[in-house]
Formats: sequence, structure tokens, C-alpha cells
Amino acid sequence: MNTIVTGLQWGDEGKGKIVDYLTESADVVVRGQGGNNAGHTVIAKGTKYVLHLLPSGILWDGKTNVIGNGVVLDPIGLVAEIERLEGQGIAITPEKLLISDRCHVVLPLHKELDAAREAALGDRKIGTTKRGIGPAYADKINRNGLRVADLLDESYFREMLAHRTAEANEVLARFDLPTFDAEQQADEVLAAFARLRPHVTNTIASLHKSWKAGDNILFEGAQGSLLDIDYGTFPFVTSSNTTAGGACTGTGLPPTSIDQVIGVCKAYTTRVGAGPFPSADEGLSDYLHDLGREFGATTGRARGCGWLDAVLLRHGCMVNGTTGLAVTNVDGLDQYETLKICVGYDIDGTRHDLPPADRHAWDRATPIYEEVPGWMSDTTGCTHYDDLPENTKGYLRRLSELCDTPIQFVGVGPDRVQTLVVATG
Repeated sequence: MNTIVTGLQWGDEGKGKIVDYLTESADVVVRGQGGNNAGHTVIAKGTKYVLHLLPSGILWDGKTNVIGNGVVLDPIGLVAEIERLEGQGIAITPEKLLISDRCHVVLPLHKELDAAREAALGDRKIGTTKRGIGPAYADKINRNGLRVADLLDESYFREMLAHRTAEANEVLARFDLPTFDAEQQADEVLAAFARLRPHVTNTIASLHKSWKAGDNILFEGAQGSLLDIDYGTFPFVTSSNTTAGGACTGTGLPPTSIDQVIGVCKAYTTRVGAGPFPSADEGLSDYLHDLGREFGATTGRARGCGWLDAVLLRHGCMVNGTTGLAVTNVDGLDQYETLKICVGYDIDGTRHDLPPADRHAWDRATPIYEEVPGWMSDTTGCTHYDDLPENTKGYLRRLSELCDTPIQFVGVGPDRVQTLVVATG
């Protein structure tokens, strides 16, 4: 069974936990897009692991983890991540981790260009993590990016990096920002690459071999559907296709290899950074932050929080072709007496059941809410779906109806064991 796990909101839905849970029955776990702007937090046996580029399956023994060609790879950042996990007792061998030789490289200059662009936008800034992801993808689309394969030829890499650095320095100088020394930059990147070199291979061939052998392949999405460059709340999006289709273009496995798509969403809605958020609620945000929840794994920024938005979830299920839902953070609503669900938007007097493409229409979107009873009960100790309070199950059934997608998994806490499987059929 080959499964895509994708986020249905603005990221931070708990995909890492769901992937970690599903890895037990998987042979291969593969990332196909994004970079180290993503942050997946997994808690296993009481230990917290924060992952950025490494697939969540890296925490399991006997699994192959693949960083696919669609990922933009920061060699320096990945080495730091590997060393941190090794310090936590996680062994990362060339057999356990494969890196595509077709990945585009995130260079130190990309991070400065990212910051310069955000500064230039002023009040219109996107709210990026300033990890250089957008500029790296821009170089890819402009066909002047450098790939992991280019690092195999040191003299060629140094020559090409010198040209790219000269171009970047012209931009940075216009903003009175520090410019880069090409040689120093090359030395830093090549030193990190020396640590990664044993992991580099043609991952397309490796993945096809696994597929033909009948291995179970798990595709781990980064960010969420509403950050997709085509289907998200443009322009407040990331620079890759975060929806299920990106799993194929970012790994080299065809659509015919996919058996199911699991969409992950929280029992409420969150987002980090700038952009529209119709169901935002200050009271819910304060409540969750006071509990110590909803702070970004990558940046530590407090996330904006709001009520469940079924308009966005309905859209996410459509563009991903979800066959099942994984609803996480249900326990975050345990102490609310009355819950709201956004079932539509009123825009200039007209009801919308799907999100608009017009960026200005978002400013006029007023959520249409249904109210449902809360359960006022601790769900974190539930070990089976049937153990949940009746009002919890009623809330989940309504969510499923609004998205026209069955629920497969329910999360009632951060630990691996706090994942409930919903019986089907």
C-alpha cells in the first residue's frame, strides 16, 4: 500500500506524527518537496524529535528514508540536523538515508536574498521563514540553480557559484546588505557536502525498484495545501506544490503507484505568517497559547488559531483527492463548552462554499458558522475511538460530512500511542 500524507490546512497539522505512526507498516518514507522551512515534531516514548529535512521515518530502524528530487536541500542545515539526531541516539547510515542527486541546493546567499525580498515588500511581506526556500526555487525555475549533482565536480561548482554569487551581490548591495565571498561560501557548502556524499544517489531508480518489489512506500508532505503555489491562498504561499500531486513530481514515482491519500487536519485551524484567516479567533488563540500549544517547530513563532474552517478543508480534499482524514489535536478543544465550525463564507452578500481566487475577496469574507456542543472532558487517555465522548464523535462526524471524506485516524495527544484508528465498513 503506497500512501501520500498531505496537510489540508496551512501546515503544522501534525503530519509528522501521522507519518511516524504509519511508518511501522512502511518500508520506505520519502519527502518530495519543500526544504528546511518545514518543521515536523514527533514525540516517541517520551522523547521529542524536531525534523526539518529528514523524513519522519528516520526515527525507526529498518526503514529506508528518501529525500526526493523535488526538495530544495540546505547541506549545512541538513548536517546540523543529522548531528542533532545522532546526539539523541538516532543512527543515520547511508543505507537508512538516501538523497537525490537532482535536489536543488539552498545556498547561504539564498537566505540573504530571502530576507532582502521580505524587507523590500514592507507591509506586503509574505511572512517567510527566511530559510532561502523561495529564492532557491526561483533559481530552479529560472534554470540557473545548482543541484546536488553539481557538487560532485568541485571545480565546476566553484565556477558556477562564483557567477551566481556575483549576481546575488548586486541585489544585496542595492539594499545595503552584506555581500558574499564566493570562495568562503563554496568552502562551507562543500565541507557539509563531504558529510552527505555517501547518501547521494539516483533516488528515482531506488524508488522504482522498491515499487516494483512491492514495498510499502509512504510519501510525507511538507507544509499544507493552503500553502501550495497553485492551490493555496496566493500570494501568501510557499514555493512548491504541497498537494498530493507534488509527491509524484518530487519523487519520480508516477500517479499509478499511489493507492491512497490521507489528508491531515487539526480539529481547529492555525496559520503562521501573513495572509487571510477568516475563522481566526483571539480567544481560542489565547487559550491554546496559555496551554503551551501552537508555537512553530521551525521558528518558535506563535501560531494564529481559529475555529475549524470546512470551506478550506473541502477545497483541500478536492485538490488532493483524499481517501481518508487524520484529525489531530482533538484534545485541544477538550474544555470548550460550545464549538464553532465555519461552513461557508459570506462575500458581498453571496455565500461561498469554496475559497475564492481573488486575493481581495478574502478581505471581505465573513465566516458563516454552525455551533455544536463541546464535550468538556479529557480525551488524552482514550485508547480506542469508541472511548471518545459522544459529542466528540458527533463533532468528527460533522467534519467528515462537510468534507465528504471518511475519518481514518484521530489524534488525542502528541505521543505516537495517542493515535486512534477509526474502524471503517
